[in-house]
This record gives sequence, structure tokens and C-alpha cells, in this order.
Amino acid sequence: MSLPKTLADDVARNLVMVAQLIDEDPEQAYAYSRIALRLASRVAAVREAAGFAAYATQKYAEALAEFRAARRMTGGVDLWPVMADCERGLGRPERAMAMAGEPEVQKLDKAGQVEMRLVAAGARRDMGQIDAAIVTLQSPELASNSVQPWTARLRYAYADALLSAGREDEAREWFGKTIEADKDGATDASDRLAELDGVEFVDAMGEDEDEDEPATVAETGAEADVDIDSDDDIDSDGDIDDAIEAEAEADDEIEVQADDKNSHDKG
Repeated sequence: MSLPKTLADDVARNLVMVAQLIDEDPEQAYAYSRIALRLASRVAAVREAAGFAAYATQKYAEALAEFRAARRMTGGVDLWPVMADCERGLGRPERAMAMAGEPEVQKLDKAGQVEMRLVAAGARRDMGQIDAAIVTLQSPELASNSVQPWTARLRYAYADALLSAGREDEAREWFGKTIEADKDGATDASDRLAELDGVEFVDAMGEDEDEDEPATVAETGAEADVDIDSDDDIDSDGDIDDAIEAEAEADDEIEVQADDKNSHDKG
């Protein structure tokens, strides 16, 4: 779908901001994605970006709806693994496992297939099937000495699953192998290995501050509530567009009220 140049430029600027902020400030990235949606909800790239922004903020039902919309527009399968992971986020690991067995998986490239394997193993763990999760991760990609973009994450997931199964010696070995592949420090494998070896790190600088501050949600391990049923409510293009329009009308109403108040105050 083509857009007028001015509109296309506005959409592109918002998508750039989504890409720049999604790792360091996902909530702000999500806000920019909503603006892009209001401007061009019929563009597949916009729906995909909105999906990843929602996914990064754990709005899994919304993310799944956006990914489904993008997939309908493009006909591609690249989003299949992250769609399955959204099902996990919604507390539906059985659906994620079912997706892992669908023909779409065979159409994925190597990176996509490894990602699908990671999601499937996670779904197994969600269902308490730790041994099955370990078997799921065992693959030629895991055994290969070649380091690929997915290698560190795959080895880390395997090491973590082994540790959960009480196989500490094997977990230690695979955390070590993860460190070898993780040149960018994308995982905390070094910390996990140090913990297994009994090494403790103390932050002397922040120790006093931590005693006075209440625990955050992340520190207590609390998770955000997810409305599972909302997936069906926003699963169509029309519903998304209606929601976007309703938001825009609400914003306009707020502006009108603010203008009326300002006029009253001046009078």
C-alpha cells in the first residue's frame, strides 16, 4: 500500500523511533507505534512494528493481533515463532506447541526454525515438562561448533533447562559454552556460571541505597496480568481500526475540554 509522501515521511519517522527505543525504553517505543498505527494501519510494516512494540511491553494479546494482521497482509511466515511465543505469554503453552508442529515451521529459514525450537522448549517448561524441553533443544544447531547469531541463546536455554532438571555439572559446561559464543554479552551466562561456582558479587556502592528502597515489581518477580480473552476482541483489522479511531476521538475530546477550560480561565 502506497502513502502520500508527507504521510509516508511521518510514518517512517515514528517507525524509526520505535526501532531506536524498543530495547532501552519499550513503553516509549510503544507510544510511537500507536502514532504510526493511527497514520497507516493498513501498512504491513506498521502492524509488524506495532506488534513488536506491544510484545516488548508484554501486551501479548495486542501483539498477537498485530502479528496476525501483518501476516495476513504479507502472506509470510517469518512472524510464526513470535506469534507462538505470544501464546505462551497469554498462558497458552499448548497452543504454542501446536504451532510448533504446523507446516509453517518448515517454511522458516534456519534462524526462524531455531527460534521456534526455543519457543517450543519454553512451552514444554511452562507445562512442567523439563525433560521434554531438554530433548527439544537437542539439535544439530546446538551440537555445532560454528557460532551463529542464535548460538548463545540456544546454548543458554539448554544450560538453564539442565540446571532446572538438577543436572548441575552439565549446566556448568553449557553455561561455559554459552560464554564462548556470547561475544556481545547478550546473556548473563557468566553470572550464572559464577553463581554455580560459588562466586558472589557485592555492589558496595549501592548497598546502602538498596536497603532503603522498596522492592520493584521486577525485583519481587511479579508479572503483569494479561487479559487472555482480549486476543479475540482485537483479532481483526476492523476492530483495530475502530479502537484506533476511538482513541483519536478521545484525544480530540480531551483537547476540546482543555480549550474550553482555558477560555473560561481567561474570561
